[in-house]
Amino acid sequence: MRSHSISTLFIAMLAVASTAGCRPAALKTGPPEPVTFTVSRPIVREVTDFRVFTGTTAAVASVDIQARVTGYLDELPFTEGAKVKAGEVLAQIDPRPYQAKLDAAQGEVALNEAQLVLAQKENDRAKAIRAENAGAISQQELDTRVAKVQEATAAVQSAKANLEQYKLDVEFTKVISPIDGRVSRYYLTVGNLVTQNQTLITTVVSQDPIYVYFDVDERTMLQVMRPMYAGELPSARSRKLAVEAGLQDNDDFPLKGVIDFANNVVDSSTGTIVVRAQFDNPASKDDVRLLMPGMFVRVKLPIGKPEQLPLVAEKAVTNDQGQTFVYLVDEDDKVEYRRVELGRMTDDGLWVVKNGLEPDDRVIVSGIQFAKAGEKAQLKEAPMPTTGTSPSPTPQPDRAGSPGEAGSSTSSGS
Repeated sequence: MRSHSISTLFIAMLAVASTAGCRPAALKTGPPEPVTFTVSRPIVREVTDFRVFTGTTAAVASVDIQARVTGYLDELPFTEGAKVKAGEVLAQIDPRPYQAKLDAAQGEVALNEAQLVLAQKENDRAKAIRAENAGAISQQELDTRVAKVQEATAAVQSAKANLEQYKLDVEFTKVISPIDGRVSRYYLTVGNLVTQNQTLITTVVSQDPIYVYFDVDERTMLQVMRPMYAGELPSARSRKLAVEAGLQDNDDFPLKGVIDFANNVVDSSTGTIVVRAQFDNPASKDDVRLLMPGMFVRVKLPIGKPEQLPLVAEKAVTNDQGQTFVYLVDEDDKVEYRRVELGRMTDDGLWVVKNGLEPDDRVIVSGIQFAKAGEKAQLKEAPMPTTGTSPSPTPQPDRAGSPGEAGSSTSSGS
């Protein structure tokens, strides 16, 4: 039985071998066709480094509306949230108590003026009698007449001063806006007692222009100041440094402004200095303005001198394990691997290359997935592609250690 099993296994093996020998030979394939790469030369533009900081808006003029006299509110003739002009009445305090004091002060002035007239006439009469008869009136009596004239004169001046004060009190019962701007809500209603220089009735803020305050770190401040110190750029005193800003719904920086103030000390606890920029805040035809005090904005601050730097398309740049590089084609049409240092993406979708690329380099922009360093390449040359808009790229880290977002901006093409 065992010998039969061995014979069967032997026959099966011969059948398999015979079948294998009858198979056709494998088809031979030729070498793969070389990949054609599209290459482009970098676009060279004038580029300025910048940092992005978070700032807050503030009104150029902001006034807490308080009464200058104590009294009860009779009227609040303004509309909440409306535009107001300087001199417009915002509140009316009951003027009757102050008007009564004013009337009394006017009577006091009239009384003292009458007493002055009487004292002057008595003095003049005494002088005339003494001139006719020196012994008729003593010198002491004459001095007394002169003193009464002076006393009456002082009383008139004091009464007139009180009169002016009461006139002001009556005038101050009308609470007016000292500036043009937009008024807030009613902080209290008619019938409430307001206390002089204490009770807040409402607030008024100016609208155009508007300030933006932001904190600049010490390192960035030095980067801005060193070219000025060296005479390579005009000083901030001789020109206003232009800045740009973007709102929460902006990917770019459409607002244009200028720096008009920097604090005179650096905050040693934070290592920052307060900087202020001024921006126009125009109104639409329906009187709508984009900027209001208290908003958060992103401020783009230019750093240093403009430089001519190469720019490449986003799809030409590759990242691998934290390394940024591009593939080039050298003079012998061989693929070359090149590490680069990037700046920031421009509005038309190009990366600024700070280091690692020359204007005449041929950069592979299509077929990168097939690129291998050292291999021969078939080429098709084309202009560097752009997108026309910036897709909100991820910011590059600030190598200078600034808390602001680092980047570069371009101002002209070539």
